[in-house]
Amino acid sequence: MIYLFLADGCEEVEALTTLDLLRRAGLEVRTVSIMGRKNIIGSHKIEILADLVFEELDSSQAEADMLILPGGMPGTTNLAAHEGLAQLIRSQDAKGGYLAAICAAPTVYGEMGLLNGSEATCYPGMESGLKGAVVKEDSVVVSGNYITSRGLGTAIDFGLKLIEILKDPFTANDIAEKIVYRR
Repeated sequence: MIYLFLADGCEEVEALTTLDLLRRAGLEVRTVSIMGRKNIIGSHKIEILADLVFEELDSSQAEADMLILPGGMPGTTNLAAHEGLAQLIRSQDAKGGYLAAICAAPTVYGEMGLLNGSEATCYPGMESGLKGAVVKEDSVVVSGNYITSRGLGTAIDFGLKLIEILKDPFTANDIAEKIVYRR
């Protein structure tokens, strides 16, 4: 199971592009609101309906294949402030599970002190939040169990890289071709 976490103020395109691509690949993804309600209002006032609220997660989250954080403001700030999500991220990291984030959201991992020695990227100007990381400017950076990306303009690359990791390069290339995207 893959969990994509949503908060008010998230960047809608980053969240939905990633979700769409992963589901096209046949991966099981659940969107999780951390707001105590299923409806989320994104940073551009687009309403998104999450599959479940954080409080509905059960012991199955321990079996998560990947946790994903979309960026956007104040969505990233809201994600960073959620203690339950922080505990889940720490647990995922402790078992070496995949942690993915795009735009400003990689700073959540950096501020938690999890990126020490890892390579990472984020939205330009937010690099100080990647505490302990070796900062890169690539569109997508994979370093150990961390997958980070720069922003809305790299959302397709990010989603396709997640498919490569969770499935295989053939599936990622096939989807890229079907959506008329050159890699």
